[in-house]
Amino acid sequence: MGKTKHTGPVKLNKKVTPSLWAGLTPMGLGKVKPHHIRDTMKVAWDNKDNAAYAYRILTKGVCDGCALGVSGLYDQTLSGPHLCTTRLNVLRLNTAPAMKTDILEDVDQMRELDSTQLRKLGRIPFPLSRKKGEKKFTRISWDTALDRIADKAKEIDPRQMAFYLTARGITNEVYYTAAKMTRFIGTNNIDNASRICHSPSKTALKRSLGIGASSCNYKDWIGSDVLVFWGSVAANNQPVSTKYMYAAKKAGTKIIMINPYREPAMEKYWIPSIPESAVFGTQIVDDVYQVNIGGDIAFMNGVMKHWFAMEEKQPGSAIDHAYVNEHANGFAELKAHMQTQSWAELEVSSGLSQERIAEFAELLAHSKSGIFIWSMGLTQHRFATDNISQVANLAMLRGFIGRENCGVMPIRGHSGVQGSGEMGADPFVLPGGDFTESNAARLEELWGFDIPRWQGDTIGQSLENAVLPDDHERKLKLFFTSGGNFLETMPDPDAIENILSSVELRVHQDIIFNTSTLVDAQEEVIVLPAMTRYEQPGGGTSTSTERMVYFSPEIEGPRIEEARSEWEIYVDLAARIRPDAVEKINFQEAHEIRAEIAKANPNYDGIQHLKEQGDVFQWGGAWLCEGGICPTPDGKGTLFAIDIPENRRTEGNFYVTSRRGKQFNSMIYSSKDAFNGADRYAIIMNEEDAAVLNIKEGDAVVTYNKFGTYQGTAKFEDIAKSNIAVYWPEGNVLLDKRAYEQHAQIPEYNIGAVVEKAETFHAQKDQRYVEKRVEELEMTTE
Repeated sequence: MGKTKHTGPVKLNKKVTPSLWAGLTPMGLGKVKPHHIRDTMKVAWDNKDNAAYAYRILTKGVCDGCALGVSGLYDQTLSGPHLCTTRLNVLRLNTAPAMKTDILEDVDQMRELDSTQLRKLGRIPFPLSRKKGEKKFTRISWDTALDRIADKAKEIDPRQMAFYLTARGITNEVYYTAAKMTRFIGTNNIDNASRICHSPSKTALKRSLGIGASSCNYKDWIGSDVLVFWGSVAANNQPVSTKYMYAAKKAGTKIIMINPYREPAMEKYWIPSIPESAVFGTQIVDDVYQVNIGGDIAFMNGVMKHWFAMEEKQPGSAIDHAYVNEHANGFAELKAHMQTQSWAELEVSSGLSQERIAEFAELLAHSKSGIFIWSMGLTQHRFATDNISQVANLAMLRGFIGRENCGVMPIRGHSGVQGSGEMGADPFVLPGGDFTESNAARLEELWGFDIPRWQGDTIGQSLENAVLPDDHERKLKLFFTSGGNFLETMPDPDAIENILSSVELRVHQDIIFNTSTLVDAQEEVIVLPAMTRYEQPGGGTSTSTERMVYFSPEIEGPRIEEARSEWEIYVDLAARIRPDAVEKINFQEAHEIRAEIAKANPNYDGIQHLKEQGDVFQWGGAWLCEGGICPTPDGKGTLFAIDIPENRRTEGNFYVTSRRGKQFNSMIYSSKDAFNGADRYAIIMNEEDAAVLNIKEGDAVVTYNKFGTYQGTAKFEDIAKSNIAVYWPEGNVLLDKRAYEQHAQIPEYNIGAVVEKAETFHAQKDQRYVEKRVEELEMTTE
């Protein structure tokens, strides 16, 4: 896709720059902030029983936390060692010993534990079974476990089984084997963790630019005129990225945050590995635009409307016409659409004034380079694909595509998830491209077996299918999940529990127990102990946000005796389901899988050569769409004219969004948010909104809608008025499990709700006040 190659890491400018300091207080004493040294010491204590192994994982393995792509202690962006608390917190998953098995005798006792407590029990020691009505897990052999799963698969329609892979340290080899195995046994119902995070990013970028990944590199941040973080709190979720931001600030880059909540982590951060920042902190963002939850499309339409007004006064003052004329379609339609947008509507929907929108528009217009970085704040909406296409619109209009210090970047929160779709573990794609007839025929020739042509279901659709009538052709009867905890990641936990319990045979392939593992099944729950990526024989690879494919070697250390490599489990299961054609999928070594990946996905030609610690290559070159040439039929991108989404909030109610605290995905590591001091049941709200409702900070408050009721305490923070934030997954009870994005099928994680003081809410219950208010809310959210 691009000819220019990544040139490797650059040196960090360590010149002391007081103008960037967060303050004069040494080490941020007295501030609400992460305590990196204390947290590191705690991690060291937690891993003291396997300290040498933990050290080898950190210094030899590829990080299994976020997708920055740190190999050992080094990456391809900045020279020098990198380590963060996100990676350290995940470390215990890899070093923990096998759990004591006595607790397996009492499922009710296990159900009294939350997922954090279950995680601390240790690793799953051997295959386990619990049939319906049984109150304990029983040890079974691998042969028994896989034979039971295979027998079930053979007795049902392939449409009645589904497979799911989380991003928990899973390697490309595992994704690829699972994707091939599912088609081998006749089903297209396979999905992965990107479905509930970045699936709209891929969908939107494909339709706008013809690409399905970040167009640029982290190194491009350094020296860009402007970095825009859109609905992304990289300082919290990808802490090493703060070093990149620090380097960018040193190079004169302006950093802008667009988010309803003025995130403390993005305002000031004490970077522990940089002495200057560790002592005085770093002021990261230069400005914050507090857009309404769901108001991003209106905000971006406002930016483009202002650009067209600038162009009327002075052609070429805002839009890169040379780029647009040569490399983009749809310009005339977009321009005409902007004329239909009224400033009054744009201001109401975005929550920002015309003047503030114009400030941002002019900042971009005066920038010669820029990078847009986003995460769940843009993707977890029912109009998420349109959100991302709007970002692509801005980038194309300014010519910020296909060159140094420019690009669009969906920043990944998991180390392996970028490769999941590229390996074909997705109902809409196959290795090497979309699920088209030509791509399927190409892979049939490579694989030597037929690929079913019917459209597979996403994970949300598969879960919904569990409650279909028993004789329905898509009734989910066998559900096989590698990691994942849908009770804590999907909307409406009560409904999800009912769904999981409706499945006849449920298989949990994992390294630890979580709360979903303990849900009953109609016939049987089987638990399979998996190896971590560091235990995988022959090593494994993962793909970072910037398309770097890293090799992570097998690391010497203690092993869970009966745990098996995840790709090996898939191969063994497939052989039992179709013993007549086992030679078609019979991988023996990890390097054989990499050799086939290189053929199945031409972008990954080079993966077959990765075999030693530190081996890495980047597919697609330094910049996708280099020179503005997109991998589309005509080589051009497409500008989309997008309307403002319907406002789903009635007057007096609030927009609700979810927030991550000190956690990795749904794995929570502290009951306190290190950046604002809030507990997990805090309801973050604007103080002026609270005053109208006679709510004081610390008061018990209730947030409710027709989907659920959530009680917490008021926490006053700098969040846009009429917007509130609750912690995820605790606040998932408010979400509608039926709401999915049209194109990428991601669940909706934002919604309207009423907020009241708890004493008022409970006092009015007997007067049917609550029922009336909820009914009103129902009428406005349909």
